[in-house]
Order: sequence, then C-alpha cells, then structure tokens
Amino acid sequence: MATALITGAARGIGRATAERLIAAGYEVTIGDRDLDAVQATAAEIGAKAVQLDVTDEASVIAAAAGFTELDVLVNNAGMYLRGTLSTMTVEDYRTVMDVNLLGPILMTRHFADALAANGGGAVVNLASMSGYTPVPGTGAYSMAKAAVISFTELAALEYAPRGIRVNGVAPGRIATAMTADRQGDPEREARTHALIPLGRSGEAADVAEAVFYLASAGAAYITGQVVRVDGGLTIATVPLLQAAQGG
Repeated sequence: MATALITGAARGIGRATAERLIAAGYEVTIGDRDLDAVQATAAEIGAKAVQLDVTDEASVIAAAAGFTELDVLVNNAGMYLRGTLSTMTVEDYRTVMDVNLLGPILMTRHFADALAANGGGAVVNLASMSGYTPVPGTGAYSMAKAAVISFTELAALEYAPRGIRVNGVAPGRIATAMTADRQGDPEREARTHALIPLGRSGEAADVAEAVFYLASAGAAYITGQVVRVDGGLTIATVPLLQAAQGG
C-alpha cells in the first residue's frame, strides 16, 4: 500500500488532501502541532496521526525516524499574519517564513531517505497565487510563498538524482476556515466571484485533486512545476482592465 504524510492536516486543504489520498487507497499519516486536533481528524477520516512542528528540526527528525519508506510528502502546513511592510515585526516575519518556507525545507531534507527508499517518491508543496501576485496586507506571506515556488524548483533539481519528484500547487481564493473571516459577506463574495474567470471561489477539494495528480504515477515525468488552482484569477489582469474600461 502506498503511503503519504501530510503536514498541517487537521483541517482545511490538508484534511481534504488526506481524504482524497485515503479514497485512492493510500495509508495516510497526518501531522500537526495541535495533537488533539490532528488525532480527532485522524479518527474521523481513517488516518494515522503524529504531532509535528515543521519549524522545529528536532520535531521533524523525530517524526522522520518513524518512516523507513514513504511514497508521498505533502508540505501543506502554512499560516499568515496580517500586516504591511511598514507594520510587520521581525517576529512576525520570522514566524511566517519559518512555517511556510523553513518547514518544507526541513521536511523534504529529513524525509528524503524514506522517499528514495523505493526508488523515488513525490513531494508536493503548497504555495499560493500570492507567490505570483503579491497581496497587500498579508505581511510576509506573499514573500514566503514566492520563496516556496523557488524552493520547489531548486529541490526538484537537487533531489531528481534520487528519483524524488518535487512539485507544488498554488491555490487562489479557496473557501477554508483560514479565509472564513474574509468570505462571510454574500454581497462581497458575489462581487469577488464576478472577477474570477470561472465565477466562483475554490473548495479545498479542488486543491486536493491537484495534489493527488502531482503525487500520482500519472505525473511520473513532471517535476519542478507549480500548478495554479485559482479559477484563472492570476491571468485575469487584462479582462479586469477591459471590464473597468467598459469594454
């Protein structure tokens, strides 16, 4: 049975990805700093649970010691703190960069042996459309996700000789608990959806499907790529300008 480990999977995109892989027959382990939450989720979906802080190298090493083989690693754990370049603190910057960038680096480094054990495995990193199109007011988040995109490309090159493929997904506007505070106004949502070429916000399951594909044998010759799961939003600049101009 193929095996997968997903970080930050107690809820949201991580949970949806775990459910998708379980449905495909994977034995899935989900990791999170919140042990109670990850154990509860694991019990609900039929996964294994491990307490894991991706920013703590000792925690990552301890988790890796429990895996001699691994087919898929999904670096999903992420977070953002509101702020601007003028207002974010050094601590804010380090916290956001540690979770979103250092975490995937540590996880990939310390799970590489397990991923390579059967001749190679797949890593899928969670980036963001904001890694391509910076979003004011999200502090260091856009910078961190841009760095994740660069890390994905670099890791794909460095780990290819070991048979490890490294890809990513860049979600756009996805309805999750993390974004619920910004998506609670129906009128505002309607205006927003009018700006998205596919006319709606995405669901966690939309992202999970992209992760599943990149992890699968169907993507065996794909590495170093980041798939945008955003309904076309990041390529909509010209249509939005045309709409604003009334034509």
